[in-house]
Amino acid sequence: MKVLTVVVTLVAICALSGGQLLPNIVLILTDDQDDVLGSETGIPKTKELIGKQGMTFNNMFVSSPLCCPSRSSIFTSMYVHNHKGVNNSIDGNCNSLSWQQTREPYAFPVHLHDQGYQTFFAGKYLNTYADPAVGGVKHVPLGWDWWVGLVGNSRYYNYHLSVNGTDEAHGSVYEDDYLTDIIKKRGMEFLEQQSNRNPFFMMLSTPSCHEPFTPAPQYSSNFGGYVAPRNGSYNHHAGPDKHWLIRQAITPIPDDTAQTIDEIYRDRLRTLLSVDDMVEDVYNKLNEMSLLDNTYIIFTSDNGYHLGQFSMPWDKRQLYEFDIRVPLMVRGPGITPGKTSDVPVMNIDLGPTFLDIAQTSIPNYMDGISFKPTLMSNSDSQTVRENMLVEHYGEHVVNIPNCPQLHNQGLFVCHSHCECQDSWNNTYSCLRVVKPGMNYKYCEIEDLENFVEVYDLAKDPHEFVNLRNSTDQQLLTTFKQELYKLVHCSGSGCVTPPIKYS
Repeated sequence: MKVLTVVVTLVAICALSGGQLLPNIVLILTDDQDDVLGSETGIPKTKELIGKQGMTFNNMFVSSPLCCPSRSSIFTSMYVHNHKGVNNSIDGNCNSLSWQQTREPYAFPVHLHDQGYQTFFAGKYLNTYADPAVGGVKHVPLGWDWWVGLVGNSRYYNYHLSVNGTDEAHGSVYEDDYLTDIIKKRGMEFLEQQSNRNPFFMMLSTPSCHEPFTPAPQYSSNFGGYVAPRNGSYNHHAGPDKHWLIRQAITPIPDDTAQTIDEIYRDRLRTLLSVDDMVEDVYNKLNEMSLLDNTYIIFTSDNGYHLGQFSMPWDKRQLYEFDIRVPLMVRGPGITPGKTSDVPVMNIDLGPTFLDIAQTSIPNYMDGISFKPTLMSNSDSQTVRENMLVEHYGEHVVNIPNCPQLHNQGLFVCHSHCECQDSWNNTYSCLRVVKPGMNYKYCEIEDLENFVEVYDLAKDPHEFVNLRNSTDQQLLTTFKQELYKLVHCSGSGCVTPPIKYS
């Protein structure tokens, strides 16, 4: 592990305010954990230790329903059109050399480090991290004192880690290799080196509950009788109200697909039980070290997920609530235990909030805003975002293995029965409006139909009825104008003043 320089230590000492050290911050990030399909069943201790002892947010959204674009937004505090990490590939600017040179130097960990925070990362970073074409394991992103980065995408066994730039191989023995537990172990080692002298930021980025959905052996039989939720839009025929890709889903869902969906649902919950253990152990360690009262613990996910909604088998990438809503729970000093908040929050707001907690300025190039005033229930000083932007850039391949009938159709991520979860024309921008008396979604899909989807979530939470041809046209015009502003916004221009909707 790296030794902090004298300069950084002096900065940390100078960060003391009235003898009180700046708060510590712990971010626990899950992978593909929804907030709509009941994933909280797998994290009961997390709900007790963070949710009930802190604040739970009811309206947490992501900038993109896909791993690398969303994670890129978390680190940069930028919308996708600004950080330009549009998909999970190097060609899509996921951890590309350009990303490393133009985005990493300005990510929030760099600012925390400059403020005197000791910084630790363990787990999944960006999907193509440590690819040989972009620096391999030797590349350690700026701003991190301790780095334990997963090579590539989520795995539970048989993976490699970059440990401060050195390759570390792992196999298939539970005690030595199960990734969620390894992340926890390295995090505990970091905590054991901390004291009341220097503030720290620790990020634990777990593979759960991403595929291949591999639970720890002690949890392999839990949730045996559970099936994926059958309510809402599960097995629902989309019809002409939905854009082209959604209309291709098979309804009713084939029996073998439904069986696989249920197996995935159970295994996703099982993988989260190990995350739940991690949260408990981190909480207890902080308490044991008398650090808990000066530490913020944040629990959230990079994007949601679907399992049979509108008959789409399993994946993310869609504009609907199940793919863009994620959990957010925060506990820490000054937060009234057991509170909930309806204030809309986005993943681009995490970084600014951390900087606000660290009492350092928020750069004007960040699109996000701090929700610390909401945590403190200080309504007089908070800026509330009412208009939010969700973006996705659809991917496609020419030849689809095992589905030759789909070649050259511009499709991607094809599951059983050759049902595909992405396509070139699954490219869209959505305006999400959440404010008192108004709960709308307005989406423009970049396809040959110039398709538009509009939903009044207050009346239609499952997004069954597309209002594009039946709602007030003046309202649609206003939505269109506000979406245009967000698609072209940057920095403080991404937080518009409250708009009067007639």
